[in-house]
Amino acid sequence: MKLSSKMERCGLSPMRKFNPYAAAAAERGIKIYHLNIGQPDIKTPDIFYKAISDFHDPVLSYAPSGGIPVLLDAVRSYYKRIGVELERSQILPTTGGSEALQMIMATILDDGDEIIIPEPFYPNYHTSVTLAGATIHPIPTNPKEGYSYADRKAVEGAINEHTRAIMITNPGNPTGAVLSRDELKLMLDIAKEHELFIICDEVYREFTYGGEPLMSALQFEGYEDNVIVIDSVSKRFSACGARVGMLISKNKELMAQAMKWCQCRLCSATVDQIGAAALYTLDPSYFDEAREEYRHRRDTMVSKLKAIPGVECETPKGAFYIMAALPVDDADKFQMWLLNEFNDNGDTVLFACGEPFYATPGKGKNEVRLAYTINCDDISRAIDILAKGIEEYNKLH
Repeated sequence: MKLSSKMERCGLSPMRKFNPYAAAAAERGIKIYHLNIGQPDIKTPDIFYKAISDFHDPVLSYAPSGGIPVLLDAVRSYYKRIGVELERSQILPTTGGSEALQMIMATILDDGDEIIIPEPFYPNYHTSVTLAGATIHPIPTNPKEGYSYADRKAVEGAINEHTRAIMITNPGNPTGAVLSRDELKLMLDIAKEHELFIICDEVYREFTYGGEPLMSALQFEGYEDNVIVIDSVSKRFSACGARVGMLISKNKELMAQAMKWCQCRLCSATVDQIGAAALYTLDPSYFDEAREEYRHRRDTMVSKLKAIPGVECETPKGAFYIMAALPVDDADKFQMWLLNEFNDNGDTVLFACGEPFYATPGKGKNEVRLAYTINCDDISRAIDILAKGIEEYNKLH
């Protein structure tokens, strides 16, 4: 029987593609150091579990499709602290930021449309765009230039009659690039001048390491019809398993159309929304310790990577990933070898291979994305394993 050609054009997630091989290695007694996925090991705040344990409704009912009021108001209060006034109707809770992404693409894109995204980018963007029948028009970036992409000539050069939106991640995944206020305004200006949506994935907002103030595209006036923000509790509060994200926009028509998706899937999980509402009430000082811990982990990983001959990487300014070029012929082949044929005293390492982070064919073949979401001792050990693996692999290949 025929399957969807759209789904067939999608690939497996590079963050999870090798999980079956990692599981098989673990069954053989191999310890895996996971650098492949942004799963923080920082403790989820107790307030999340307290809110859920205090929930005693006699029937666990569907939540409203547009979200429970206590969560909507908690999100509004959070944004008010950073200078953004929102109405409940401008927020749609989703099943993680991933569903917000899917919902947006289904709402704004048709077959044959294009969306401009700086590359490398989060690979799940490709899946959501492809399932909407559209394609990504990439803007190339350079690690030596900090993966900067806020360039009018480059962005406008990518716009054509098929372009419907520009998408940015700020802070960046996988690059760690952080836009200045002027750079973000430039991107907003371009979108408005060309009557495009600008989708801003801001799930790493709190995790910048240069003392930057908290920034959102929603802080800028005059772009209400253009701006769509993706938000999430996963990274901000180390609550990935809660699967609560947000689609936020002041574009009334967009939100009315997105509600059709919300009603189709009935609602986001009621209990998870209750826990998430509590997380949004945390004092902003909560992030100070987490931010410093990630900074320390970043510095540890960068230092270890730069000590490996042939490895190329730059110090990220935000989020918690590093994109690195390795002195190997093919990151996919190298990863498979690490899991199936190599270990160092019973240990090996898992990363996300770089090619799916690009839309340009052939790019990223020897690159990897590494998440610094494990403790510094484990990061040091993981990079030592990586260094030994590179040396041994290149002897054999």
